[in-house]
Amino acid sequence: MPTRHISEHGFLADGRSAALVDRDGSVDWWCPPRFDAPSVFGRLLDEDAGHWSIRPEGESTSTRSYLDDALVLRTVFATATGTVAVTDALALEPGARGHDIGMRSPRVLARLVEGLTGEVAMRVDYAPRFEYGRVGAYLTERDGVIRATAGACRLELRADVPLTIAGGAATGRFTARAGSTHRFTLGYAPTYAGAEPALPDAAEVIAETVAGWRSWSALHDYQGEYRDEVRRSALAVQGMTYAPSGAVVAAATTSVPERLGGDRNYDYRYVWLRDFSLTLQALWRAACPDEADRQFTWVARAMGRIGDEPVPIMYGVEGERDLTEHDLDHLAGYAGSRPVLVGNDAWRQRQNDVLGEVLDAAWLMRYYLDPMSPEVRDLLRTLADQAERGWHRPDAGMWEARGPQRHYVSSKVECWTALDRAVRFGSRIGEPADVARWAAARDEVRAAVLARGWNERVGAYTGAFGSDDLDASVLVMPLVGFLPAGDRRMRATMDLLERRLSRDGLLRRFDGDPAGFVICSFWLAAGLAEAGELNRARRLFERLAARANDLGLYAEQIDPDTGEQMGNFPQAYSHIGLITAAGRITDAAARAASSR
Repeated sequence: MPTRHISEHGFLADGRSAALVDRDGSVDWWCPPRFDAPSVFGRLLDEDAGHWSIRPEGESTSTRSYLDDALVLRTVFATATGTVAVTDALALEPGARGHDIGMRSPRVLARLVEGLTGEVAMRVDYAPRFEYGRVGAYLTERDGVIRATAGACRLELRADVPLTIAGGAATGRFTARAGSTHRFTLGYAPTYAGAEPALPDAAEVIAETVAGWRSWSALHDYQGEYRDEVRRSALAVQGMTYAPSGAVVAAATTSVPERLGGDRNYDYRYVWLRDFSLTLQALWRAACPDEADRQFTWVARAMGRIGDEPVPIMYGVEGERDLTEHDLDHLAGYAGSRPVLVGNDAWRQRQNDVLGEVLDAAWLMRYYLDPMSPEVRDLLRTLADQAERGWHRPDAGMWEARGPQRHYVSSKVECWTALDRAVRFGSRIGEPADVARWAAARDEVRAAVLARGWNERVGAYTGAFGSDDLDASVLVMPLVGFLPAGDRRMRATMDLLERRLSRDGLLRRFDGDPAGFVICSFWLAAGLAEAGELNRARRLFERLAARANDLGLYAEQIDPDTGEQMGNFPQAYSHIGLITAAGRITDAAARAASSR
């Protein structure tokens, strides 16, 4: 199977799902009902799993960009005979603005072809494949609309150029001339829902979608350092938000591997409490936190009442709990990397760090949670109690190890964070006796980490109690306030991590990690800023910012040898790291200026 490099794709979103479009004009991924639904275009994972391309017939080069402050992609193709632009958008509901975008998106993919100069011979290839490529649909044409129906899925394509149906695909050729416009609209609807797929005019869809995204961006005007990078990352993270619930998925794809040919090919189209909480913290800097109560209420409802069992750490976008993993063994996999997985068995794990991440986000947004709803109060109290009772237990850690559980230092630190923030909340979430219990446990955790997390032989805080192995997850220690970044041991840890695990600015999580992990690299930049090393922090940040693809997007990891992005895409965690580092650099610069 040809490698369709993940970083060669642009990202479209509509508050329900996402589409990926490569630089040759091929839609290689789209799951129209919602992020974790079966794909109708899945060529990202198998050449025969469906795609929709619009591109020049002959040789061409392409440049692309987002229209300002909008997830609307414009690709300009240059050929020997002329130039042509293809503009792509997943439709927002007409008239939707600000925080209402994505709530009622019509599930429409619109494509507009505009001749710019000369004449360019163009080709359309439309090959939908339902159920992750398992099902080829019957294509029929009526009144200029091509219908594809199979199983629970129904697509309708309206094009203003003639298309010829052959089997389960349709093709067409046309000429784009300077000043010409050609419209394509693809609508989705469930087969038995009764409603027809929407087929609005493509030009109107693009205009409305641009207006909708720009109205959202206007509410979220970050003014710190690296403004353009932060605004682009905030927009990407918003694009991974399932608007009806407010939940943020970790990534738009499944089974893009950490290493080509490897088997760590997981499905990231779900909501991790860790990622969700860090997203809220990041968007607090890059966006207005007007929906904090709604988002925390979603977490409380998704979690339900929790007793002594481990807190569920991940959910479907509407709060589903059972995300059992299974193999799509009919697919060849990204660049031949198998298995191709749907679902993610990490939902069964104990990951103690999520307790601190949720409470830390709540503390940051405390003023926006006032008055606090009973659901949110119960959620925060439950998480604090879990940290008090369970901090001493081993867990799978934030890297979701599928082997034996361990006493990960970062998990202990985040339990301390949970207890510390609960104590600060005080009577807003607990009785005086509760606060006293949480404070005592907080001090126990701190003492344990300082005594058992530090490895004198290694000269650093290591990944787990009693371990000699370095782990970049300990970089959260200064970011949550457990230790100042300038602390002697913390500085020694940061320096050793950089020397042993970093290459060309890319920091691996641990020895044996196949590539640099983007958020860890940004955490190091944030830690350097907190330690007062602003010049080093800025240099590292700028090297990392230059590693994004041409649209400013990141996958999960980057190979320092090839520069190739790896892992699911776009990765919310990576963009959260950028926003966090930019904010810490901005804060450190302000402190430095005020101390002069």
